[in-house]
Amino acid sequence: MSLQTRLMTAVIGFVSLILVIVAVITSATLGSTMENQLDERLGGYQAQLAHWVDQEPLPGVTAQNVLLGKGATVPGLLFAVSSQLTGTTGVVLDNGGGDLSGSAKDLTATQLNQINDALDGGLNATVTIDDIGSYRIAVTPTDSGAVIVTGLPRDEIQKQLTTLLTVIALATIGGLILLALTTAVTIRVGLRPLRAVATTATRVANQPLDRGEVTITERVPASEADPRTETGLVGASLNKLLDHVNTSLAARQKNEERMRRFVADASHELRTPLASIRGYSELSLRDSTLPENTHTALERIQAQSLRMTRLVEDLLLLARLDEGRELVYGTVDLTQLALEGLADARPTAPDHRWSVDVPDEPVVIVGDAGRMHQVVANLLANARTHTPAGTEITLRVAREDDAAVLTVHDNGPGIDPGVREELFARFARGDSSRARQTGGTGLGLAIAKAIVEGHRGFISVDSEPGSTSFTVRIPVNPSKDAPND
Repeated sequence: MSLQTRLMTAVIGFVSLILVIVAVITSATLGSTMENQLDERLGGYQAQLAHWVDQEPLPGVTAQNVLLGKGATVPGLLFAVSSQLTGTTGVVLDNGGGDLSGSAKDLTATQLNQINDALDGGLNATVTIDDIGSYRIAVTPTDSGAVIVTGLPRDEIQKQLTTLLTVIALATIGGLILLALTTAVTIRVGLRPLRAVATTATRVANQPLDRGEVTITERVPASEADPRTETGLVGASLNKLLDHVNTSLAARQKNEERMRRFVADASHELRTPLASIRGYSELSLRDSTLPENTHTALERIQAQSLRMTRLVEDLLLLARLDEGRELVYGTVDLTQLALEGLADARPTAPDHRWSVDVPDEPVVIVGDAGRMHQVVANLLANARTHTPAGTEITLRVAREDDAAVLTVHDNGPGIDPGVREELFARFARGDSSRARQTGGTGLGLAIAKAIVEGHRGFISVDSEPGSTSFTVRIPVNPSKDAPND
């Protein structure tokens, strides 16, 4: 549950418990008071009825004679008298009138037995009598030797208690509804700074912060970041954190730009001495009088200078791609590009099986033809280099929705999951199952990734033993802010 729900549940639960306890205590206290008042009234009637019984001639003492003869007018009054001469009789007044046919009703033997069982030797008791309801009864011996039982109905007490509990229940429900609304508004207003913090954090989390120039402008509003309140302190702390992160990202970006400029400048400056080394080595190799050892050394120098030149060119290309340069946009037929790339790759690995799957209609994109050709060449070289002889390599081109999809698939041993996450990192190396068989800079996939992302696309890999696919997806119509030639 949310914090607001938990707080409302706790508050309403505790208040409900308190109200229930108050209702129980109130009803119990009121019930006890009313029972005591009823006992006091009952005691007064006991004395009066005992006096009336003593005034009657003993042989004629019956409940009806005593009550009706004296004109008793207490609604619901129950009276029973028992003597050895007349036995046990009892009546209950209906409405306090003096008419025997309408005002008094004789108690049946069953009802009298219920009264006797309830008393069970005691002086007073509470009993529910069939057909007439709940009564408070008391027994009194008279001076004449008779025993009388007097009772008053408890209906009034029960009605008042029922009314009281109904009023308490309705008041409690209304109060709890009002409390719930008030609590919900109060908590919602109190938690507003936390929601502002969550909203700000979500917007920041949706920003790409892993690379490039990043400026975090999102902040919790000042009205929700008051450090004098607990929730506002959270917003103020988040704003402070975002300030530090923004400063750190700016410093990181400066370092990246400085390093990128250094790599670009260093690569650019190294091209001239490397060209000189290669040129002088080629010139020296033309001398037929050179000793064999010197000739071999010059060939090694030339080979290493060529390898270093490729490395420098790759580093310079990556630096320029990171700066958003080096791409010259135009119309590119990806289908023709794939056919040419496969034709170039097939002679380099005749022991592999090569196949191509392209649609009948050309798949045309807006991009840099030279760089896209380099992507195709790098992916095919990667598949050729890291798979054994006899591996089938398939190059596919298709159009899906508004994107061109180029896939290089092989049925080689697959990529070790431990290195898959770093596969497109610079100077990455494959695992033993796709071990590098020839020299390379380790920048081929990094360059391919940079070129594809420069075209507003993305590259992914899916690999398992017997099936590895590198997939390039490039939008056919790039965004309007794509650079033009």
